[in-house]
Amino acid sequence: MTLMSESAPAKSGSNTNWLLLLLKARTFVALLLVLAFFSVMAPNFLSTANAILVSKHVAINAFLAIGMTFVIITGGIDLSVGSVVGLTSMVAGWLVLNGIDVGLGWSIQFNTFEIAAIVCLAGVFVGWINGILITRLNVAPFIATLGMLYVARGAALLFSGGRTFPNLNGNPEYGSDTFPLIGTGNFLGLPVMIWMLIAVALGAAYIASRTPLGRQIYATGGNERGAALSGVRVNRVKMFVYMFAGLMAAIVGLIIASQLRAAHPATGEFFELNAIAAAVLGGTSMSGGRGRIAGTIIGAFVIGILSDGLVMMGVSSFWQMVVKGLVIIAAVVIDQAQSKLQARVALAQEVALSK
Repeated sequence: MTLMSESAPAKSGSNTNWLLLLLKARTFVALLLVLAFFSVMAPNFLSTANAILVSKHVAINAFLAIGMTFVIITGGIDLSVGSVVGLTSMVAGWLVLNGIDVGLGWSIQFNTFEIAAIVCLAGVFVGWINGILITRLNVAPFIATLGMLYVARGAALLFSGGRTFPNLNGNPEYGSDTFPLIGTGNFLGLPVMIWMLIAVALGAAYIASRTPLGRQIYATGGNERGAALSGVRVNRVKMFVYMFAGLMAAIVGLIIASQLRAAHPATGEFFELNAIAAAVLGGTSMSGGRGRIAGTIIGAFVIGILSDGLVMMGVSSFWQMVVKGLVIIAAVVIDQAQSKLQARVALAQEVALSK
């Protein structure tokens, strides 16, 4: 009788630990499942050409998801990143085609590096405005970034009166003829944009896990008041994450304009939803305080593979939206289940230690 009463709790605790481990690894499990499914159901899904194509699509979402991860960890949200993609792509198109008119028949022209720098600064500036609204004017992140969604999209439309900037091939005389290489160039067998993603992901992961700023980001999302009382400059942390999200959106706008050699003001519509989905699927908690860049990257791969796989299977775009929505809901439900299970395990450990 005594042996049975002692082994039952041990077995229950073991099962709980295994379940918790499975929940934490859910993104990786989901990645393996979608890879296995589409490798069987979609012809040529595992071909090298398709793998590179999928990686390009994933990179677009991953940039935004990395920025979104930092924002969500602090307990915020950024609904404007898709519109910022459209705005910054139009800025890039304008600079490539027209430069900056200074009057009297003169204009300032820029090379590719300068164009990229200006576009990135434009994205950071929009993020700075979001940060000011949230930290100085105490506007809720949802409302502030929803308003910026409309402002940025309207500004993108105003750039060209709703028209497309075509033929963004650049001009060798100004050094802008390498602009298309940002989105279409290759280095050591991989697209340039993939190398850019690797650099950004490694940098973001280092900031999150190895720097005081990273610890402050997690502290702000875990307990904002407690973080402030412990000396964390919460407003500066929030300013950083929104500016960083704006930078990621600018990089995406730059890449898309370069890939298409054209800029359209509607670029980036609903991109913010994919970014949120990738971050949440990767284990970032919508309540803040928890998330990992590696998980977000895997989440972006799941969303990208899911989208491309459904297209290869000939699934209607309407059903694709339904599937993505269900994935987001499932990710949030599982995240809540993980939080509750972790709380139960922590409570059980406290009770065991108190005996």
